[in-house]
Amino acid sequence: MKKIIFTSAVLAGIPTLAFSSDGDVSAGLFTANNIWMMLCTALVFIMHLGFATLETGLTQSKNTVNILFKNTFIVCFGLISYAYIGFGLMYPGDFNGFIGFAGFGLSLPDNGLLASYASGGYTYWTDFLFQGIFAATAATIVSGAVAERVKLSSFMLFTVIYVSFIYPLVGSWKWGGGWLDKLGFYDFAGSTLVHSVGGWAALAGVLLLGPRLGKYVDGQIKPIPGHSMPLAAIGVFLLWFGWFGFNGGSVLSADPAAVSLTLMTTCIAAAAGGIAAMMTSWFAFKKPDLSMSLNGILAGLVGITAGADKMGLHSAMIIGLIAGLIVVYAVMFIDKIKLDDPVGAISVHLICGVFGTLAVGVFGELAGVKQFFIQLLGVGAYAVVCFGSAFLIFFVLKSTIGLRVSVEEEREGLDLGEHGMEAYCDFVKGGKF
Repeated sequence: MKKIIFTSAVLAGIPTLAFSSDGDVSAGLFTANNIWMMLCTALVFIMHLGFATLETGLTQSKNTVNILFKNTFIVCFGLISYAYIGFGLMYPGDFNGFIGFAGFGLSLPDNGLLASYASGGYTYWTDFLFQGIFAATAATIVSGAVAERVKLSSFMLFTVIYVSFIYPLVGSWKWGGGWLDKLGFYDFAGSTLVHSVGGWAALAGVLLLGPRLGKYVDGQIKPIPGHSMPLAAIGVFLLWFGWFGFNGGSVLSADPAAVSLTLMTTCIAAAAGGIAAMMTSWFAFKKPDLSMSLNGILAGLVGITAGADKMGLHSAMIIGLIAGLIVVYAVMFIDKIKLDDPVGAISVHLICGVFGTLAVGVFGELAGVKQFFIQLLGVGAYAVVCFGSAFLIFFVLKSTIGLRVSVEEEREGLDLGEHGMEAYCDFVKGGKF
């Protein structure tokens, strides 16, 4: 791996660099890499606004403040916990491949500011921020699935445990150089390590919470429409925009060829997912469905994320089309078995995350029977640990402080019940102010 050696002058605040004798890495390349990674960090940060607006738009107006509060807490807490615990768990250095810990807090590596394991090189602080913004995403996925009936305090405690310990622990198995990485499991930017990790937890939460009031009555499925499709659409396009950083930054350098390929496959899969969901929902419901189309875009993005750097145009197109098809029928199936997921998080992030991970063994450069079964092993390992741990956490919370708000609070809305405020305080049903 290419290395940059920082002199002691860097630590004294003087921007002096001494480069390796092979000359592979120039000061210009190092600067370009670092700027690109910082930009990608900002793009991934924007995704949290996308999740907040998407979840808000697809839920009822009486729960808007609650949705926004949860998403605000996730980002704030996620960064702090990752700085003190998560980063050391996820990147423990030399360890047994299953669990290791590099220590609390952030300690500069021996070579100074360099993240020496990063291809092309960029600073340690940039690496932490990029990975830290990623970490909070797993809990954000759960937030949408359990929306409109989960106790705020219980959700916050779940987030504290899951983001601090479970996400970085299982992340170390691949991205930290653990046992799955040694076996050859491949997940470029997190179809499994981010999306399915959140998706398995979402499934556990939905199972233990039960459906919202009025969702399933007398054996019938009663739609509970979201209150703002414009917000939902804005959220999806913000997420697509942020995915330029999510996948583009996962190249871990500003390499023009690798970044360009990754962004091309990412966008093609997203577009194909949107088209597939549009056509599939139109056929299934006899009307074009905007919410399904938006989830199709996200399905394509989740599906391509595991192998975005290993696919070509045609493979990316096929993965996106299949993901867009899957998500429509997944949403319908999840509803049919009476699992109430207001935003379709399980269908998008879990089911399409699993599909995207397995697709690495079917399409692109790594395709092969052996790779497929390695991918399948990885999916199974994450399923057992993530679903099992999330179910246990939620079950303990349910058995102690309770997991669900009261019937009165749910009917009145969590904004008033949990926060004592309203998002649209001057709004009166019927369109009058």
